[in-house]
Amino acid sequence: MADDILITNGAILTMTGQVPEPLIDGSLLIRNGLIAAIGKRNDIIAPPDRRTIQVIDARGSLVMPGLVNCHTHAAMTLFRGLADDLPLMTWLNDHIFPAEATRVNPDMVYWCTKLAAAEMIRSGTTTCADGYFYEDAAIAAFLETGLRVVAAQGVIDFPAPGVAEPTENIRTAADFVLRWLGKNECITPAVFAHSPYTCSAATLQGAKQLAREQRVPFFIHAAETRDEVRQMQTQHQTTPIRYLESLGVLDRDTICVHCVWLDEEDIGILVRTGTRVVTCPASNMKLGAGIAPVVEKTAQGIVVGLGTDSCASNNRLDLFAEMALCAKLHKVHHHDPTVLPARRVLQMATVDGAAVLGLAHGIGTLAPGQCADIIIVDLNQPHLVPFYNPDLLVYGVDGADVTTAIINGRLVMQDRRLLTFDVQETMARVRELSRPLR
Repeated sequence: MADDILITNGAILTMTGQVPEPLIDGSLLIRNGLIAAIGKRNDIIAPPDRRTIQVIDARGSLVMPGLVNCHTHAAMTLFRGLADDLPLMTWLNDHIFPAEATRVNPDMVYWCTKLAAAEMIRSGTTTCADGYFYEDAAIAAFLETGLRVVAAQGVIDFPAPGVAEPTENIRTAADFVLRWLGKNECITPAVFAHSPYTCSAATLQGAKQLAREQRVPFFIHAAETRDEVRQMQTQHQTTPIRYLESLGVLDRDTICVHCVWLDEEDIGILVRTGTRVVTCPASNMKLGAGIAPVVEKTAQGIVVGLGTDSCASNNRLDLFAEMALCAKLHKVHHHDPTVLPARRVLQMATVDGAAVLGLAHGIGTLAPGQCADIIIVDLNQPHLVPFYNPDLLVYGVDGADVTTAIINGRLVMQDRRLLTFDVQETMARVRELSRPLR
């Protein structure tokens, strides 16, 4: 069991309430992996019955919930910068899929996922949703690094890493889910159907049935590009969202990623079914996919989380950078500086992100009884002085300003140093794996 931790002298942003403001000169006590108390510094003291307690002085810093990255493919750090400045289908079919066919194996997934975890932890992410192949190897990496994860086994209708026979894709995902369901409080298994254009109707329905039976999240890329919409119109005479609805796979436990090309009827379907959405602005911009109607979706009450997507299409996993990009992109798109204000985007990366992943009961806010998933941001930096309000977390903070990360009550980074694994070894191993691709 982790030692008790007392964080003191800091400004504490709980992300609770309608207009969250930091509690100045606050303290926060962690016991048994949970937040035990939050209050003014003089009101929160170390309990006398505990022999071991670590005190963290957060003077000059902001204490806040760890960020929630709602969509990534962690092991694809191997493909960072491999094929830039290409359309999505060219990028996938001519570069990514061929590289995956020859280079993806459990060893690659393990080391490249560790590298992704290092980048995410060091930039303030404490929970991520990962979707890929050989996901058991990814979980091994996440367990070692300490990152909380919703880990989804990939399902696709052609030979894939670890699933040479496509007819075994659902069974492989089922075996994965059953191996990990309820086994670790930081691991939530899930199912990831790649997309409506790479999975048949039978595969999509079978994958969703599995997710429903085991009560786990179901992820799918949907309506990412205009070409995808055209393909769906040609093959099925409808849009990707209406197609998925016709198959019965949309509900409150389905998470549709991207959702760039939607019309009013599509948005209405997402509202009616309670489907959750993840937007990945940097990836959509880089691949020229378009600008997702996030403002319209949130106005209709759709819960929208924020994701980085993979390093192959971003090329970073810094959710602070993603927040800044998201807020500014939609302002310029709407020619309106008031849309998608900073506080709303901050919610997308914390409270709403937790809700999208079905984890709002444990993470996303700081309150007694919540899991102790906490980051500390150093405000004593030239670009963060003066600090008037939390808007600067979106418009000014860089991931490198995060000094400390605690996940499930476990101190995983302190003073920018990762404590759970050797990041230098990890980078060296990924460099070795990348040599054949150069």
